[in-house]
Amino acid sequence: MRAVNLRELKRSRTRQALVDAAYELFADKGFEATTIADIAARAEVGKRTFFSYFPTKEDVLFPESDARVRVALAAIADRRPEESPADVLLRALAEAGDAGDDLTGPLAAMRLELTEQVDSVRGRALQMQWEAQRSIARHLAAAYPSELDEVSAAALVGAFVGAISGALMTLLREPAHRTDPATIQSSVRRATDLALRPWRGKG
Repeated sequence: MRAVNLRELKRSRTRQALVDAAYELFADKGFEATTIADIAARAEVGKRTFFSYFPTKEDVLFPESDARVRVALAAIADRRPEESPADVLLRALAEAGDAGDDLTGPLAAMRLELTEQVDSVRGRALQMQWEAQRSIARHLAAAYPSELDEVSAAALVGAFVGAISGALMTLLREPAHRTDPATIQSSVRRATDLALRPWRGKG
């Protein structure tokens, strides 16, 4: 067990080192001028190691996207009897926010800027968002068959993801907000609560 934990810790540190290296290089050189070899060298690993963590240079900008989806799916699986579908999604957002600052920290601000500026980053962001929405909606519809069909589940998750994206795009454009993750989290939660209010209590 100890060996497994040490391996996982090493992998986690290496992964974070790659993310940190990419952030520094993108800030210094720009996204297009930075190569995967540059990122690997800054993190003191080989290119092959980079590809064992991230399939593309774009993906290093979205290090926690899969983890956020897993949090949402876990919240659906562990739903409480009194929770509506909207309540489950809002709880998942709170739990994901408590787990880290991927949506509110400096990398989030850089990700927004590059999504707006670089076609390949924007394309990857849209693909990941679409895949996440489809997966969450499918699981939500299966968990609440008497309340949701595929279309209504897709609409609910679309409103949820849209509220998060819209709030972050607005907040992260303001430099003053970038140094206050707690304020960003609070504003995002208010935005999603507002967007999902018509759905609350319908579970």
